[in-house]
Amino acid sequence: QQNPAVIDAGAFHNDVVAVANRNVFFYHQAAYEDPAALQAALRAAAPEVDFHFIEVAAADVPLGDAVTSYLFNSQLVSAPAGDKGNGGMTLVLPEEARETDSTREYLEGLAGGNHPIDRVEFIDLRQSMRNGGGPACLRLRVVLSAAERAALSGNILLDEALYERLGAWIEAHYRDRLEPADLADPQLMLESNTALDALTGILGLGAIYDFQR
Repeated sequence: QQNPAVIDAGAFHNDVVAVANRNVFFYHQAAYEDPAALQAALRAAAPEVDFHFIEVAAADVPLGDAVTSYLFNSQLVSAPAGDKGNGGMTLVLPEEARETDSTREYLEGLAGGNHPIDRVEFIDLRQSMRNGGGPACLRLRVVLSAAERAALSGNILLDEALYERLGAWIEAHYRDRLEPADLADPQLMLESNTALDALTGILGLGAIYDFQR
């Protein structure tokens, strides 16, 4: 159970105070009501797994710093091979985590610990956050084998050419403003359908919307 005090402090989304990947659980000390019970439950459910629980002490990173720096709104990904061999992981964070003193100091020592995280990377995601998103919005991922990638249909894997086509699609179809009265205008629906029709064409998805059938 998430710590009610953390929820009351505004961290009501768990991805603000914790992130996990495979057998590594990286979380703030204040994230859960009973961290020991959580660890015990996970170990009991999967006794064959060598879990690594990395608890960030509030004395090292105050909860407020963890939230505003997006320390846990990060990507924790498995690398093909790391300094510690297979199973190495990289923690990908926004620049805010480097610019906040407490999180920067904590992260400087993280990769040297007795756990699979052996690399820390920072990326400027301010554009995403200014538009209402954030690092956690980029967290969802599906790991595919080579055969599964080959079986994908459509033009859905991003490369430079697709990036340029999507940019041109945005310029062609996005309004630069939307007023409440526009929501009652049938023209908005027609514009939206036209945009979606063009998008499914670019992505090679075929007719997936009712209006296309």
